Amino acid sequence: MATPDPELQSMEILPMALLATIMTKLDVPSICSIASTCKSFNTCASHILSFLPNFHLLDIAPSIDLLGPLLPPNPYLLSLKVDCHRLDDSSINYLLHPSLLELSLHNCYDFSGKLLSQVGARCKDLRSLYLSSVAEKRGRSIHVSDLEELLNGCTELETLILMFDVSTFVRDSFARVWALACAKLTSLEIGYIPSFMVTELLSATGGHPQSPNHTRTSILPSIGKLCLSVDCITDTMIKTISKNLNSLTHLDLRDAPIIEPTVAFDLTNAGLQQINPHGKLKHLSLVRSQEFVATCFKRVNDLGVLLMADQCSSMESICLGGFCRVTDTGFKTILHSCSKLFKFRVSHGTQLTDLIFHDICATSLSLTHVSLRWCNLLTNHAVVRLSSNMDLTFLDLRDCRSLGDESLRAIGTLTKLKTLLLDGSDISDLGMSYLKQGVISSLISLSVRGCKRLTDKFISSLFDGSSSLELQELDLSNLPNLSDGGVLLLARSRVPITELRMRQCPNIGDTSVMALASMQVREDWCRGSTLKLLDLYNCGGLTQIAFRWLKKPYFPRLRWLGVTGSVNRDMVDALTINRPFLRLACRGEELGAGQWDTSDGMYLHYYEEVDELEQWLLEGENDESGDDEEMEDAENVAELVS
Repeated sequence: MATPDPELQSMEILPMALLATIMTKLDVPSICSIASTCKSFNTCASHILSFLPNFHLLDIAPSIDLLGPLLPPNPYLLSLKVDCHRLDDSSINYLLHPSLLELSLHNCYDFSGKLLSQVGARCKDLRSLYLSSVAEKRGRSIHVSDLEELLNGCTELETLILMFDVSTFVRDSFARVWALACAKLTSLEIGYIPSFMVTELLSATGGHPQSPNHTRTSILPSIGKLCLSVDCITDTMIKTISKNLNSLTHLDLRDAPIIEPTVAFDLTNAGLQQINPHGKLKHLSLVRSQEFVATCFKRVNDLGVLLMADQCSSMESICLGGFCRVTDTGFKTILHSCSKLFKFRVSHGTQLTDLIFHDICATSLSLTHVSLRWCNLLTNHAVVRLSSNMDLTFLDLRDCRSLGDESLRAIGTLTKLKTLLLDGSDISDLGMSYLKQGVISSLISLSVRGCKRLTDKFISSLFDGSSSLELQELDLSNLPNLSDGGVLLLARSRVPITELRMRQCPNIGDTSVMALASMQVREDWCRGSTLKLLDLYNCGGLTQIAFRWLKKPYFPRLRWLGVTGSVNRDMVDALTINRPFLRLACRGEELGAGQWDTSDGMYLHYYEEVDELEQWLLEGENDESGDDEEMEDAENVAELVS
């Protein structure tokens, strides 16, 4: 008979009230894990779910059968965040509590517009609402009357984020219902809305026209933050926003034209001049995506940026994407005019050269966040100049293909750097070694995707186990010279990585999976315990052996897995059944969720020692004579990282 754990016994004798107080400090997955350890904890966990103030469960997508027991009636619930990928309208009664002040429902594909109307009817005290992908599943619909009930019911709403396509709403009615929006609404974000609907919405007036005391007021008078994804950013839309939103401090506009915009339906120098007429804007983001067609803001040049800069001296954050006609002159004007600027982002700056940072030392800027993606004319000299900003914490140089080892020597002096993205640059193992002394110990996220000169040697130089590292996200995708040997070195270094991407690496095989499964960050942690995301899509050496090691008890916290499904369909199907909360990507999709909880708890689901995947694999052993020997060799390799 097993001897009871003395520590567990000592915890059990604590007063129930004290246990409940401790548990309320934990996230929901951790509470579920604790509840499975003993009867006392289980009873206490069941009790506190009735008065827990915050319920956040975004790491997994629970079914209604799992969600029901976890969300009993709770008059004290203030904040609810759930991934609704497995839910539909039948779960509304569990999700919507009258006491809620914050509600965040992600991936609501299978819900209808009823979700919006019911939020308005039941959650009248809401301050913040986030809804994504509502009614995107075929057969589901959403009507403008649902939006009307939402806006009419939530009279205290301050933040509204609707991350779905609102273009299906009736055009005239859509603008009309926004007159019902709470006057306290200060932040609005919409996933997709045509630019003409934006213009009509903000040009409309509030109040009730049939009232004898009717006065014309602006719709959304208190909006300070506006984030929209539109079909095309135009002068008319910019003018309407600037004219009607007098309190705007944060403007974020992104478009993705499906055809080349015409002169009358595009952003020009005249439109840029209309930005920030009230001088209150602190953050500006204007980005043209090339998702559907290779285009840019062809009608904006240096003159437009110069005119805009006159109105933007108090800006703290500027993001410009797709301004292909703007040169160093225009971008330098921003750096020299905005003395409070700390975040500077440029993408697809096809005429941006090293000159932009030539005299940056002459400014009073203290940049902390710099992104220069797809700026192919930049060389090492630009990075050397930029590195004079010693407070940099975020540096994105993806697809700047002329950058080499000298840029890494300069980056190596930035001791506060947390995120470094170097995709597609011309760096080598030697250059990566320059990060060893000053940067690697502070980095949280590192990406070297597509840096084809890198080999296993850079792994050994950066992750030799000689220093304590905080690295959590590592992207090693599309490295043709990365092999299982490099992953073995990474596993032995015990870096606490939670997200590891190695897609399109032809030399990565079963040994890498075994090494990661056997990886132990700390002696008191289970093997493979830190990885939450693992992308192995199109890795050339993966066989049935690798799938053996993707079963429990290995990778207990894994939430996202990328593999090549067309080759391993049967094994992928078996893994899906065995790990129902694991999100499998088999068609090359990029892994990860836009906004997700960072809790490290395990989901509440336990299996027998031999699970269904293992049984399926074991059944094939009689037909594959070499399996036993291969598995024994694999286990020996895994011991190398113990």
